[in-house]
Amino acid sequence: MTALVASLASAAFYGAADFLGGLASRRASTIAIVVISQLAGLVVLVLVLPVLPASSPTSMDWMWGAAAGITGGIGVALLYHALAMGSMAIVAPTTAVCAVTVPVGAAIAFGERPGRGAAAGIALAIIAIALVSRQSTSVSPQRGDVSAAARSAATALASGVAIGLFFLTIAQSGANAGMWPLVAARSASFVLFATLALVTRRSMRMPAPVAAIAVTGGVLDMLANVLYLVATRHGQLSLVVTLSSLYPASTVLLARTVLGERLSSVQTVGILCALVAVMLIVGSR
Repeated sequence: MTALVASLASAAFYGAADFLGGLASRRASTIAIVVISQLAGLVVLVLVLPVLPASSPTSMDWMWGAAAGITGGIGVALLYHALAMGSMAIVAPTTAVCAVTVPVGAAIAFGERPGRGAAAGIALAIIAIALVSRQSTSVSPQRGDVSAAARSAATALASGVAIGLFFLTIAQSGANAGMWPLVAARSASFVLFATLALVTRRSMRMPAPVAAIAVTGGVLDMLANVLYLVATRHGQLSLVVTLSSLYPASTVLLARTVLGERLSSVQTVGILCALVAVMLIVGSR
């Protein structure tokens, strides 16, 4: 049950972090937002490490963490860029479809065999993510809007693959490694994007309110990562990553509440399917 609760909580925080990151990226450079948010998450994690139980990470744990940082950092940057270009209610679910497919497919290939109820929940969850990503066709888009939507969708798909690889790689770290793999991951991603910002001479300046949004998003994203890592150490990867990948529901609901983005009837059905999927997976336990 620990894995299920932690997975669902991580989904809620991932969705909120993505919403804030996308919102900030509409008002400042995406790279700048990623650098600030990644640094904020790293600082918070380092500050709480002394109060966490003792751990002993191996060299492989550090390597898996670094790999997760590169893939996750790229995935988040692409996601923020896509969220800045297109509708949050479309981009987040599109990303999640790929994000859940990669690790679930790998977990099954590695030998995991979820029960019938759990397998049905996984299948329904993927369907739910696809339904939530459906865009209303009641209004005919202009040519420029179609082009922007296509670029946003392509970026979202690439982001999903990278995030899926993050979910897969960070889960390979050992239980005795504690939260150190996340330190390695966040350090690697921060160095990557800080270097990119320096090389491309991107300005890091942004209004204080935007910086506050980026910092909050980074902290929430780190909290989601911690919960996800805890969940992978107490449950099957295929189930954990499926529940964690329901984060678009949180993003969509926040976009609906804060930005006034409308939910279509299909998207509403998708959210209901997500709830049923959760009940199937929980019931299978």
